[in-house]
Amino acid sequence: MPVKIPSNLPAIELLKEENIFVMTDLRANAQDIRAMRMLILNLMPLKISTETDFVRLLSNTPLQVEVEFLRLDTHTPKNTPQEHLEMFYKGFSEIENNYYDGMIITGAPVEMMKFEEVSYWAEITRIFDWAKSHVTSTLYICWAAQAALYHFHAVEKVPLREKLFGVFKHNATEKKNPLFRGFDDEFYIPHSRHTTILKEDLKGKDAVSILSESEEAGVAIVSTRGGREFYLTGHSEYAPLTLHEEYQRDVEKGLEIDVPHNYYAQDNPQNPPVVRWTGHANLLFNNWLNYFVYQETPFDLKEVAQLDEIKNNG
Repeated sequence: MPVKIPSNLPAIELLKEENIFVMTDLRANAQDIRAMRMLILNLMPLKISTETDFVRLLSNTPLQVEVEFLRLDTHTPKNTPQEHLEMFYKGFSEIENNYYDGMIITGAPVEMMKFEEVSYWAEITRIFDWAKSHVTSTLYICWAAQAALYHFHAVEKVPLREKLFGVFKHNATEKKNPLFRGFDDEFYIPHSRHTTILKEDLKGKDAVSILSESEEAGVAIVSTRGGREFYLTGHSEYAPLTLHEEYQRDVEKGLEIDVPHNYYAQDNPQNPPVVRWTGHANLLFNNWLNYFVYQETPFDLKEVAQLDEIKNNG
């Protein structure tokens, strides 16, 4: 089934060029189907590209997914036209009484700042808390993963000596977890970050499970509350050229930046990238939607607030 998005969203034309089926809200409203309601809090600077990345993954599923985009009320993006935000995004005050089957909170370019110094820290932690009782399962991506682990479990992020940048090999530490159903023994995930979380800081935390690691990239996927939250330190959603665009941007700025690891053919930036991650990225999102959203969510979304109690008593 396709993903349902607003009729004029720029991602529609981009995804049609990739032969990906999306359905506008006008057509979807004519179908008698209870679509999965998905909320995406997009903190990335290039919002249209990020919208496209996630819609691409959400569209490759037999489920119909209805996507809404959320913006922060206390932060005004510099790189996205205000008209785009007003047309396609809602503020938290507009949706805080709603319930959702799934939610994705993206990374943000603030990882070098202390969490409490981020201008929208109070608002985003309020959204973190709200999601626990209003969303069946939430994906926290990159900085959002670090921020949520800090907020909920007091896990500090740690600076890296040099930027972790490229495509890295991973394995599942809990292979029987449904999130990895159909996965190979090894799979690849792009990373682009200056900070990390340490395995030893996660050990001993109540109900925190490390699901995937990498020898080079460290902890990759963590879950809590039986899959009500997933924390992904990498960027499985990245399009094939995203790392290339980041690399070229930093080169043009005159910044010291290594060629992204294991990305270009023969590690030569004059060559095209070798795409190693998109198959498992699609499988990851399919498994999340199927096993942790669709199969766990109540038909009446208002019951999400009692979902933990229902599961514990069941």
